[in-house]
Parts: sequence; C-alpha cells; structure tokens
Amino acid sequence: MSDLNWQKSSFSEAAGTNCVYLAATPDGTVHLRESDSPATILTTTPEALANLMHALTTCTTTPVGTR
Repeated sequence: MSDLNWQKSSFSEAAGTNCVYLAATPDGTVHLRESDSPATILTTTPEALANLMHALTTCTTTPVGTR
C-alpha cells in the first residue's frame, strides 16, 4: 500500500503529530490511517465514509457518559 497517494486531512494538526491520512484506491475504496499508527489501515467505501462524516458533523445527541 506504499504506492497509494496519501493525503493529510485538512482537519489534522499543522505540526503533523496528530494527523489522519486518506488514500483512494483503484478499486474505489478509501483507506484511512493515523500518524500515531501508520501500519494500521482502515478500509471503507466513499459512501460509508460520507455517512460517518455527516453523522459526526451534525450530531445533536448528548455524548454517552455526560448525562
């Protein structure tokens, strides 16, 4: 997977110590990895990632443990 074009998320820290990287693959999946653990790679579809991002950015519920 070293031949993938990894791009740093725009929400990552500028210093590069807490970064999330994404890479699109030829088969249409998306890989995600974190700078703290670059060998751990999550694979998902663009649709699933978009649904997760939408849920995270529009969440209006109270986080677990804060009730």
